Amino acid sequence: MITTLTKHGDRYALVIDEPILELLRVSPESEFEITTDGQCLVLTPVRDPAEEEKFQDALDMVHQRFGRAMKRLAE
Repeated sequence: MITTLTKHGDRYALVIDEPILELLRVSPESEFEITTDGQCLVLTPVRDPAEEEKFQDALDMVHQRFGRAMKRLAE
């Protein structure tokens, strides 16, 4: 996806489309850590550790229950 910055008052904003927000499991109220290497801008959602653990537990359960079926489907 290629996009441009949007003028917002005396600043510029990067508009993130709803499907990207859903993919990242964030909302417009989410906090982000912004870092750069001088050439690239990296936005990383700040996650609540309890929420991350809950998500990881659910992912592990899905992998245990359906991992073999998913592997067969991928083949």
